[in-house]
Amino acid sequence: MSELETESSARKGGRRRLQRLRERLSYDDPDKRLIGEIAEQVAEQRIARDLSQKELAELCATSQPAIARLEAGARPPRIDTLQRVAKALDCELEVRLRPRTKTREEKQVEK
Repeated sequence: MSELETESSARKGGRRRLQRLRERLSYDDPDKRLIGEIAEQVAEQRIARDLSQKELAELCATSQPAIARLEAGARPPRIDTLQRVAKALDCELEVRLRPRTKTREEKQVEK
C-alpha cells in the first residue's frame, strides 16, 4: 500500500472514530458533554483540513497518541494544549463562562 493510500485510509478511520465518539459520549453529564464537544470539534477541524493525527501532532509539538486521546474525549484537555491545537488548525480558541444562576445585581434589579 502506498503512503498516499495509507494516509487516505487513516483519514477514513478518523471519520469512523468521530462517529463512534458521537455515539459513545454521554451528553447527560455537563462535564462529559463539554469534553465530548471539544473532542468532536478537534476531530472535525483536523479532518476538514485533511490532516492525519500524526500530522496534527507534529504541528502541535506533541505525540499522535496525545491527539488520539484528545479526540477520544478520554480526559479533559489542558488549556495550553487546546491553544496549540487551535493554532495548528488555524482556529480561534474561545473559552467563556456563562452564569447558570442570576448574579446578586440581577436579582436586585428584578425587585
